[in-house]
Amino acid sequence: MAAGAATAAFAPLATSLAALRGNDRPNIILILLDDMGIGDTKAYNPWSAIPTPYLDRLAREGMRFTDMHSSSAVCTPSRYSVLTGRYCWRSRLKSGVLDGHGTNLIEIGRLTLPALLQQAGYKTGGVGKWHLGLGDGDKTDYSKPLRPGPRDHGFDYYFGIPASLDFPPYLYFENDHVIEAPTAHTEGRNDPRGVFWRAGPIAPHFEMEQVVPTLTNKAVEFINQADGNQPYFLYFPMPSPHTPWLPLPEYQGKSGAGDYGDYVVQTDDMIGRLLDAVDRSGQRDKTIFIVTSDNGADWKEEDDARFAHRANAHWRGKKADAWEAGHRVPFLIRWPRHIRENSVSTETASLTDLMATIAAALNLPLPDDAAEDSFNLLPTLHGQQSGSIRPHIVDHSLTGMFTIREGDWKLIQGLGSGGFTAPRTMVPAESGPQGQLYNLADDPREEHNLYLLRPDIVTRLSTILTDIQLSGRSRPRKG
Repeated sequence: MAAGAATAAFAPLATSLAALRGNDRPNIILILLDDMGIGDTKAYNPWSAIPTPYLDRLAREGMRFTDMHSSSAVCTPSRYSVLTGRYCWRSRLKSGVLDGHGTNLIEIGRLTLPALLQQAGYKTGGVGKWHLGLGDGDKTDYSKPLRPGPRDHGFDYYFGIPASLDFPPYLYFENDHVIEAPTAHTEGRNDPRGVFWRAGPIAPHFEMEQVVPTLTNKAVEFINQADGNQPYFLYFPMPSPHTPWLPLPEYQGKSGAGDYGDYVVQTDDMIGRLLDAVDRSGQRDKTIFIVTSDNGADWKEEDDARFAHRANAHWRGKKADAWEAGHRVPFLIRWPRHIRENSVSTETASLTDLMATIAAALNLPLPDDAAEDSFNLLPTLHGQQSGSIRPHIVDHSLTGMFTIREGDWKLIQGLGSGGFTAPRTMVPAESGPQGQLYNLADDPREEHNLYLLRPDIVTRLSTILTDIQLSGRSRPRKG
C-alpha cells in the first residue's frame, strides 16, 4: 500500500501526539549502514543474491521508502546531515570526506538530533563509526581527550571507531578517550577485491574481523540496560558493509555475491540481534526502529561481471556519484500502531528529514536556526499525505557536484559522475550541454540528457538551487 492511500484506514493507528510525554514517548533506534545499496535486500530487489531475513522482516512490519536519498553520495557529509538536519556543504566540508585524523566537523552549539532528544529527557547513546571528526586543530591527537566529540553533540555515551574501517588509526574510543593506544602498525591490505584497509597505526589488540560483532555487542548492551522508565535514543552507525569485506567464518559462502554479499548477510544478522533485544525488553511496541544507509554501494563493473547481483538495483552509477546509485538508499522504519505494516512510500525524501520528523513525532519544537534542511515526514508515515512534502531535494557527489530534484526532474550541475564512475568529469563542448537534465519517470537510468532540449527546466532548477545555497536553508521559517 502506498503512503497517502486510504487515509481513514490509518487514523486508528496513531495515538494522539499530544499524549506522547515522558515515559509514553517511544524509544528510537537508528541504524545507519555503511555503503549498503538499495538492491541488496529482497525487500527492494527480488533478484538479490543476498539473503537478508531481518531487513525483509522489518520491511514487512513497517514502511519501506523507495525514493529516499542521503544528502551526499559519501559518508562524512551524509552523517553530518543525519545528525543535524542540515546539508553538509553548508559546513566547512565542501567535498570529500574526513580521514582518521580529521577534527570535529559539527559546529559547537549547533542543535543535533541527539541533543534535541537529550533535552527532552532521553538517554542518548551512540555505538559505531563516528567519522565526524574528533578533537580540534589541524589533526586529532589521540593521546589527549577527544573533545570536541560525540559528548559535545548530545550523546550521553559513545563507543566506537573514529572513521571508516579502512582509515587509520585503528582503535576503539569510549566517550572522550582511547581504549587502547595505536602503538602497533599494520601494513594494510588490498587483496582480494574489497578486502582493503590502509597502512597505519593500530591498537595491538584491534582485530578487523571482530569490529562489527564487538560494536553490535555494545549496542545490544545499551538496549538491555534500559530500565523502561526513561526513553532512549540509540544511534548505531555500523561500519559494514563498507570495506574491508571481512565476514566471519560462519557467514562465508552464505550469499551469491562473494565476500561483499557474505558481509551483508553478517550485517543483517547483527541487525537481527538488535531486533531480538528489543523484543526481549518488552519494548517492541514503543520503539521506533529505523535502518538506512549513508550512501549507495561501491559495487563496481567487475562485480557486475562476476556475480548475478546488482547492489544498487537498476540505478546508474555507484557510491560517490551524482547519479542515482550514489545517493538513493534503502530506508525502513517500524513503529507499531503508528505505521501501517508492509506499507510503501514513494515520497521523495532525504535523510536530512529525520530530525524534523522525529521532532514532530514527539511534539518537540525546532528553532529556525536548527535543522535548516529538514522536512517533517510524519504525515507520510501515518499514511495521511497525498501530495509531496518536499518541493526539492539537493544531493552532492564526492567531488562536490550538485544535483537538485523537483518531482521527476533532476538537474546535475556538471558532466560526468562527479564520483567513482568514469568519466568523473567532462569538459563541456562549446555548443554542448553544460550539465545533465533527466526525467526519472521516463528515463530512470539517466541515459538521455535533456539539458539542451529543456532550457526552461534547467534555468528554473538552477535558480532554485542558487536560492537554496544562498539562503542558508530550505525548510521554511516559522510564521
